[in-house]
Amino acid sequence: MSEDRYVLITGATGGLGRALAARLEQDGCWLALAGRDAARLRDAYPGCEHPLLVGDASTPEGAAALMAQCLQHYGQPPDALAHCVGSVLVAPLHRTTLEQYQACMRANLDCAFHTLSAWVGALREARRPGAAVFVSSAAARIGTPNHEAVAAAKAGLEGLVRAAAATYAAAGIRVNAVAPGLMDTPASAGLIASPTAREAVAKQYPLPGIGSPEELAELMAWLLSPAATRVTGQIWSLDAGFTAIRPLVR
Repeated sequence: MSEDRYVLITGATGGLGRALAARLEQDGCWLALAGRDAARLRDAYPGCEHPLLVGDASTPEGAAALMAQCLQHYGQPPDALAHCVGSVLVAPLHRTTLEQYQACMRANLDCAFHTLSAWVGALREARRPGAAVFVSSAAARIGTPNHEAVAAAKAGLEGLVRAAAATYAAAGIRVNAVAPGLMDTPASAGLIASPTAREAVAKQYPLPGIGSPEELAELMAWLLSPAATRVTGQIWSLDAGFTAIRPLVR
């Protein structure tokens, strides 16, 4: 990536955001690293040469403010966007409170919508192309018990990705998403805290095991790169076959 281009990573303090930042740095990318908590950003990136941007993109005003920080630091909008914001809610429908549902939608759908809107608007004003990648979930692709709220949010995200890809393809703006199974990150630590739970989760995948954020970061980096210039409107599963195949029962 040339020096006049940079990648905005939202949710940069999470396990996936940090893995992607490390992966993109290997390619010599310039970055803008965004999160809601200034202290967590500083702790995650001590001595970082990239700008650390503090903001909450779950509202139109917050997303616009985040884009304004990007313009202030680099003088142009991000040529690439990696939206790593999200949350995990495992609860059946009848035990999901209104507050839990609303928080899940804000973190997994509203934030993506407003961030994409602000970014596309900035690119269109600057008349620049770009590439974005979002994070969906295997739960949006196949019925998974106790995932009603997050499945609804991520399915909405996938619809957003496809529609935006269609709308802005003529402007050279690519929009894709990745859909992982459970990954070994701080966000999912409570679900695999014990050896028994970890083993049970690992066994549910046709290719047994639990994914790593580094694996997903590799795919996301490719989708943002010039090598994926002809790819848009796609949802890339990285779930060990969970949503596509049924293994032999032995």
